[in-house]
Amino acid sequence: MATKQVPEILTRQTVARSRLLRIEAVDLRFSNGVERQFERMQGSGRGAVMIVPLLDDDTMILVREYAAGLHNYQLGFPKGLIDPDETPEQAANRELKEEIGYGAKVLRPLKSVTMAPQFFAATMHIFVAEDLYPEELPGDEPEPLEKVPWSVHESEHLLQQADFTEARSIAALLLFLREQAQGVK
Repeated sequence: MATKQVPEILTRQTVARSRLLRIEAVDLRFSNGVERQFERMQGSGRGAVMIVPLLDDDTMILVREYAAGLHNYQLGFPKGLIDPDETPEQAANRELKEEIGYGAKVLRPLKSVTMAPQFFAATMHIFVAEDLYPEELPGDEPEPLEKVPWSVHESEHLLQQADFTEARSIAALLLFLREQAQGVK
């Protein structure tokens, strides 16, 4: 299959900015001559991490935290932004310590994913954390996160939970389960 030529960027203009995001209007010319304007969100450029922490061979640790976009509490895996001068692995270990009070001796990359790439330029690196040890760091959450242990064997029940809807957490769980089915460790 032939690789498509990416459109030519004619102009870029920031139309809105917040503490975390910048919205940009981008005028493009496609290889067939058609011109269009797209709006896209630009994040920090550093990316983010999500971690599937395994307390033991059968127990994952999830967190329940406030989700401002939905104005409710959602169940998901620990996650966070990569700080300046941090590798994704360092960020994953820091987030574990901040959110669930554990560090990991082993961090295995599962996959890097994007979210709504037509509109948002951000990558999330998903890891499996094993051989956990207790260690806490202060986090930036406004309230303590609820730690929720969950049996790997009860993953189908997790997928049915009304508060387990975040697509990246679902993707992380399914990628982890596929890896387990293939016998990867």
